[in-house]
Amino acid sequence: MTVATRDLTQNNPTYRYWVLVGMVLIAGFSQGMLLPVLAVMLETAGVSSSANGINAAALYIGIILISPFIERPVRKFGYKPVIIVGLLLVMLSLILFPIWQTFWFWFVLRMVVGIGDNLIHFSTQIWISTTSSREKRGRQLAIYGLAFGMGFGIGPMMTRLIEINAYLPFIIAACTSFIAWIFMLFLRNEWPKNDFETASQLNTFSRYKQVIKLAWFALLPGLCYGFLEATLHGSYPVYAMRVGLDISFVTVLLLPSFVFGSLLTQLPLGVLSDKIGRSRVIRGLTFIGSILFFLMVFVEHIPWALWGLFAISGMLLGSLFSLGIAYLADLVPASLLPTGTVMTGILFALGSMIGPSVGGFLIGFIERGAIYYAISAMLLLVFIAGMIFERTNSDESNEVESVA
Repeated sequence: MTVATRDLTQNNPTYRYWVLVGMVLIAGFSQGMLLPVLAVMLETAGVSSSANGINAAALYIGIILISPFIERPVRKFGYKPVIIVGLLLVMLSLILFPIWQTFWFWFVLRMVVGIGDNLIHFSTQIWISTTSSREKRGRQLAIYGLAFGMGFGIGPMMTRLIEINAYLPFIIAACTSFIAWIFMLFLRNEWPKNDFETASQLNTFSRYKQVIKLAWFALLPGLCYGFLEATLHGSYPVYAMRVGLDISFVTVLLLPSFVFGSLLTQLPLGVLSDKIGRSRVIRGLTFIGSILFFLMVFVEHIPWALWGLFAISGMLLGSLFSLGIAYLADLVPASLLPTGTVMTGILFALGSMIGPSVGGFLIGFIERGAIYYAISAMLLLVFIAGMIFERTNSDESNEVESVA
């Protein structure tokens, strides 16, 4: 056995980390590709916009459906088998999409992709979180978030390939999943680094209750990011058409500026959170982000100003999900981290489903400024929740100290 092969078999930490980062890059690419490609194909087939939105929600329904059942297989079988199953589900679904182009067949396949993506996300998040030191956790999870954002940003570019061949985007995405599957074969399986017996003594409800008690605020960035991302990609184009914004400007420049802006600051914000504290960074980002989205109401008619605010907002808010996971890992014991990650995934999916619904309601109710008000209010609520959490934790710490 060569030295290189022996290093891989023994799970060289650097190799393992970058393979897991590659997993989430591919998962982000699949999600980013499916949303616009299937939306365009359904629109071309004459499906209504409301039905199109329902079909898109299937991905998040799949995430929610698998979430209550995902923790036990990881604890019992380890990370590697769960990731491999997730990759196979995504790969097979991608191959099947073009074969039968009907609404409900695609709805089911999207649910399966959501299930597969959640298996991949959950396992890779826990694996990275439990093998990273506290001092490097923010940086490593920031790169993880950067990889997802990069994949999610590249995915929509596949829409242009539909004109060449409807199969092409799906074949490319399936091939990337297959390549990731090959790299996974070189990793040795590992299990969550915690006391399995201690964790198993608590039933599911008790574990959820413990996570909420210890780290309820760390769960909210996942909800907020799901709300933000789905509202921008699901409701903002509709809002733009209603208020007379150039739809090409919105889809080609405005929304991509948010996605790619987030790529620039994932790592710096992760490092900053390692140095000054995750809670302080999350509260600062949500407060400033709330102000920025509120200001968009007043500069909507100035394209360059609106673009600038979108780009800055992406730089600040694109790291919320990874920061929330890192903060969760700081607050809960290792035995509860899988449970907390499941809860974050559920809240992300709920936020992704609630966001477009709230956005759509406000568009019909107040129209101008609707999306900005919705996002600004959500960010402000998370900031206020962070202040309450910090005050509560501070009071509890003081009580413990006084008793001691």
